[in-house]
Amino acid sequence: MYLRHFGLREPPFSLTPDTSFFFACSTYQEGLNTLLVAARNGEGFIKITGEVGNGKTLLCRKFLATLNQGRQATTPIGTQDEGATDAKNATRFVTAYLPNPYLEPRSLLLALADEFRIQLDPNIDQHLLLKELTRTLLNFAREGKRVLVCLDEAQAMPLESLEVLRLLTNLETEKRKLLQVVLFGQPELDERLRHNSIRQLRQRISFQYELKGLRRDELERYLRHRAAVAGYVGDTLFAHAAVGKMHRVTGGTPRLVNIVAHKALMLAFAEGRQVVGSKHVSEAAADTPEVRRDWLPWALSGALLAIAASVLALGYLL
Repeated sequence: MYLRHFGLREPPFSLTPDTSFFFACSTYQEGLNTLLVAARNGEGFIKITGEVGNGKTLLCRKFLATLNQGRQATTPIGTQDEGATDAKNATRFVTAYLPNPYLEPRSLLLALADEFRIQLDPNIDQHLLLKELTRTLLNFAREGKRVLVCLDEAQAMPLESLEVLRLLTNLETEKRKLLQVVLFGQPELDERLRHNSIRQLRQRISFQYELKGLRRDELERYLRHRAAVAGYVGDTLFAHAAVGKMHRVTGGTPRLVNIVAHKALMLAFAEGRQVVGSKHVSEAAADTPEVRRDWLPWALSGALLAIAASVLALGYLL
């Protein structure tokens, strides 16, 4: 609704994890580097943890896009890439992404088979299912491909399913493992991994990284970056004081920043302003759950209703 007012092509603070908006702050870049090094190392489990809203899903998508940049992310069974023997003999990855791993063991194996495009009999038993997965992983290895599975929200995964994954990673050739697994999860994942029944999996975590929030100096660049990607061509959409207030109320958590920034832009638009001020951030934060209330001098009840009424009165709705 405020796009035309600020000269934007698209909303700059959408909650959808869009890799075109990826901002290489210190924590994101270090996390991405850790993932790329670990993937090319080719062994063990990789663990990425972070608080709610710190951008784990976006990092996962950026990692998968970077890993197979210029290649098809998942290669159908029995097909060879054209130019597979390039000059540098670059590693080729076959990847699977499971956004919701809250699956019992059989469902997990079926989900992996689906990701690898394995044609299965609907009534296949678990023994034959494992056999087909093993055969497929061996075929990928013969073709010189590495297989990597990314599981988002891994803290929700049943312990039995985590153990099935570990058993799958036992498969290996004389040179390397047939399957590598990346676990993305909230801090509760660490508690889950401390369970005695999966201590063998815990010992196989070869790389790990914890995502943090944005620092104060990074937040200003983050806001400018997202606005520029969305088409903004001016100096800044957020006053210096507004950025400071934003960091205090959100703690630098990207998801909260996006929510508060979006509402603050709505408020500035409703007042006909071209730059978001500290007052707009305070009003937006007062209407947002999870922000740090100790930094808000007062609360604004029904802020969104007021915003909507002002916008309608100005007649700017698209």
